[in-house]
Amino acid sequence: MATVSASSSVRFASSLKLSNSTTPQVSGRPSSLKHISVGWTKKNFPSLRSTGFRVSCSAKPETVQKVCEIVRKQLALSADTKLTPESKFAALGADSLDTVEIVMGLEEEFGINVEEDSSQNITTVQEAADMIEKLVQKNPAS
Repeated sequence: MATVSASSSVRFASSLKLSNSTTPQVSGRPSSLKHISVGWTKKNFPSLRSTGFRVSCSAKPETVQKVCEIVRKQLALSADTKLTPESKFAALGADSLDTVEIVMGLEEEFGINVEEDSSQNITTVQEAADMIEKLVQKNPAS
């Protein structure tokens, strides 16, 4: 349920709950919620500058963790090197060959095939994890 106050703020209340595994739950069942889009017309709310917004859920934490492990191994990073979803491969010292090796490691670990065009767009841990989840969802054998 969405409510709009006089100051044009939007507040949402729903039955969406996060379990300990960070899997979205709706009424006790796992949810495949990926995107939420809400729109309204300026006719109804003339003071609003935007006509919509989108909330996007990112890759599962365990996918991000596996990507971090593969990146750490491929780049021979020490255990004290901090890796976050925002970590850029180039900032960690990776060149184009290192990035290809990271992608090959991801393909092997997750049983996916990454097209060359897609692999050239991967620059961070989060981008790699998001791409993996998309490819795993497309591949019914996984």
